[in-house]
Amino acid sequence: VRSELDERLAHPRGKLRDDELFGGMPAVGDWVAVCDAPGERAAIEAVLPRRTKVSRKTPWLKAEEHVLAANVDTVLLVTGLDGDFNPRRLERYLVAAWDSGANPVIVLTKLDLLDDPDRLTEAESVGFGVPVLAVSNLTGEGIEELRALLRPRHTFVLLGSSGVGKSTLVNRLAGRRLMPTGDLRNDGRGRHTTRHRQLLVLPNGALLVDTPGLRELQVWEGDVDSAFADIAEIASTCRFNDCAHETEPDCAIREALETGALDRERWASYLKLQRELRSVRTRRGTREHRELKRRWRARTRESRRARRYGGKQ
Repeated sequence: VRSELDERLAHPRGKLRDDELFGGMPAVGDWVAVCDAPGERAAIEAVLPRRTKVSRKTPWLKAEEHVLAANVDTVLLVTGLDGDFNPRRLERYLVAAWDSGANPVIVLTKLDLLDDPDRLTEAESVGFGVPVLAVSNLTGEGIEELRALLRPRHTFVLLGSSGVGKSTLVNRLAGRRLMPTGDLRNDGRGRHTTRHRQLLVLPNGALLVDTPGLRELQVWEGDVDSAFADIAEIASTCRFNDCAHETEPDCAIREALETGALDRERWASYLKLQRELRSVRTRRGTREHRELKRRWRARTRESRRARRYGGKQ
C-alpha cells in the first residue's frame, strides 16, 4: 500500500476474507484504511467504496467475482493486429469494460505487422463508437496520440491477452523500462511476462495499471447491450417489445440477418454472452445463498452456546 508517508507491504485482516466471495478483498487501485502491523508492515482494516471496478468470473466452475482493478477512469483494451486478432474476443472485453463503469478505449498494437487493413475497420465496427487507436511499439507510430489520452490524476488499466505487447507499451509510455518484456516466440507471438498487477505512476502524473495477460475472460455481470449497441438498436424496431427473434412476425433482427445488415458471427457472439451471463447469475445466486446460510447457522450456534454457558468459564 502507498500512503502520504511511505510505501509498505500490507495484509488484509481476516474479517475481509469473509467477504471474499462477494469481491470484498482489496484489489489494485483500491483505497483502503490501514493500521500499523509488526515488522514495519501494515494491516488493511477496510476497503473503501469503489467508484468503478473491472471484474471477471473466476476461471473454471466457481461462480466467484475476481476484481482485476478498482477505481479506474478508463479501460484500455489491448489487442494485436497480427494473426492473433480476434473480434469475438474484443467483444467479450468490451462487455467487461462497459460493466466496470469506466470508459473503454480500444488500443490496437503491432501496427507494423498489419497485413490486412480490414482489421482496423472491423475493430471500429465492433467498438461501435468506442475510440480506437492503432500503435506500434516497434516504430513508435501512434504512441503520442495514446500518450495524449493519459491525463494526469486519472487512472487507466491495460487489459488484454498474453503477448499483445502491454508491458512493452507501458515502457514506451513511461519513456523507460518499468516492466520486463520477453522476446517473440517462434510463431511470432509475444510471451507471457507480467505475472502480477501493478499500479504505476507515469511521468505526466497519470496512473497506469498493468495486468497479466488473460488466457480467458469470463463475464461476471452487466448488460451485453452496452457492448452491442448496434444489435440493441435493431432490436428496438421489432414489432413486439418482447420479441425473442425466432418466429415472431416483423422481427427486425431476423430481417437484418437475412439481408446481411447484421453479421451472423456477431449475433452468435451476442447470444453466447447472454447465455453465459444467465448461467453466472444462476450459479452465483445459489453459491451466495449457501454461503449466507452457512454463516447464519454458525452465528446461531454461537448464540446458543453463549446463552447456554453465559459467563461461565
